[in-house]
Amino acid sequence: MSGQNHNQDNCDRVSTHDYTNENPSHLFTDIFADFEPSNTTDGSYRGTMAKIKATELHYQEVFEQKLIEANANLKRDRVRVSIKQTGNSLQLRATLPLKPDDCSGKKKKQYDLSLGIPANLDGLKTAIEESYELGKLIARHTFEWNEKYLGIKSREEQEIKNIGELLDKFAESYYKTRQNTITSQNTFANYTSVIKRNFPLKILATKNNFEEIINSFQGNKKNELIAVTSVFIKTFQLGFNLDVTRDKVTPAFREIPDNEKIVHSFDLFEKFAISRKNTNICDEIDTWEMWRWVYGMLATFGLRPRELFVQPDINWWISPQNADNTWKVHKDTKTGYREVIPFVPEWIELFDLKNPQPLKILDKKVAKIASVQNINWMRRDISRWFRKVGVEFQPYDLRHACAIRSHLQGIPIKAAADNLGHTVDEHTKTYQRWFGIENRKKAFGEVISQKALIELQKNEILALRMESERLKLEVEKLKFQRNG
Repeated sequence: MSGQNHNQDNCDRVSTHDYTNENPSHLFTDIFADFEPSNTTDGSYRGTMAKIKATELHYQEVFEQKLIEANANLKRDRVRVSIKQTGNSLQLRATLPLKPDDCSGKKKKQYDLSLGIPANLDGLKTAIEESYELGKLIARHTFEWNEKYLGIKSREEQEIKNIGELLDKFAESYYKTRQNTITSQNTFANYTSVIKRNFPLKILATKNNFEEIINSFQGNKKNELIAVTSVFIKTFQLGFNLDVTRDKVTPAFREIPDNEKIVHSFDLFEKFAISRKNTNICDEIDTWEMWRWVYGMLATFGLRPRELFVQPDINWWISPQNADNTWKVHKDTKTGYREVIPFVPEWIELFDLKNPQPLKILDKKVAKIASVQNINWMRRDISRWFRKVGVEFQPYDLRHACAIRSHLQGIPIKAAADNLGHTVDEHTKTYQRWFGIENRKKAFGEVISQKALIELQKNEILALRMESERLKLEVEKLKFQRNG
């Protein structure tokens, strides 16, 4: 009798339990609040992937810990259900009456129930709720096999959706496992743009459909689609991988401007402003000083354009304490925080880069930035202004020029790479691909000149030593004659 009372007490405890309280919000707070992936100082695809993998590893560790906590709470509350992970799904494990088609001869058996719950934190919330719901049915002896527990309902829910339907939920799913920062917003905006531009949104999100479209492109376009589609497939756990091969691509030739051309092009901004001063053409002519300043900063520091617009530390830049004239790149940029030393310090004065007027315009522009899209518009505006005033090269060519110049200056590769915010491998592989015959001549000429100077100095030292020895002999002779 006492045993029956105990079972009844347990039944009442589970049946009246408010299982929704088992998922308080504090258990699933922002899992990236205290997470800061280590900076790779590598803006290449490899560097970006290293950061993504670190973020994914952190997410998985938190998820596994939350799963352990959930099962501990279920056990504490005497709920005869546990949660297990199988691949990309969560299942409920419980001992239940035999399925209608199970002829094993037992009255009860342990089953793993697949309810179509994904193995992520949101899915874990659902699994916890379902566990307490199932626990009540077991405790009340009212469990019955229905479509839900037989898996029929979950199979229907897993019906293949078209790309447009998934795209509507892309942001929600993407940021479940990633930090929401300026950098990740920019990456996500690019992913969304690529998908919208290249895939018909009404076609089904199947392996064959993705591969057919990807294989219709070549070169960089194909490689970009492979990378973006792989992220899309992984985000929605579509259950397949792409069987496509990346193309080997030879980068287009770049003619990197020399110092003389860079200095000459700086003046084009003011000439353009003067020529437009008395016209009715509206193209934000009043901002030309800021865009000229941007040009000068890119040329002097080799910055990525975005690194001038993401929360620029203008106060530090103009501070008297900034004796080395460094520019502080914000932590929310591509490769994180770094303090950049000017490659050509004399250009700071030549280009008047601490003039308060363009900095005031920059400050007003940056204050209006409400999203990563605004930053992208400003980045595109740089290229537009280059074309508008007649600059014959691209903004990024100034970064390449700094990489090349660092070699001619004799700056160690590691120091130059750190200053530019990428790895030594990226520095030598990508940025010095455009070293060119003229720069090679300069480099060889500098080395040969230095060697010639060293040889000349050696010969002079040797001659001085010989003269010193001769004078010593003369002194000894004079001493001998005097004593004699």
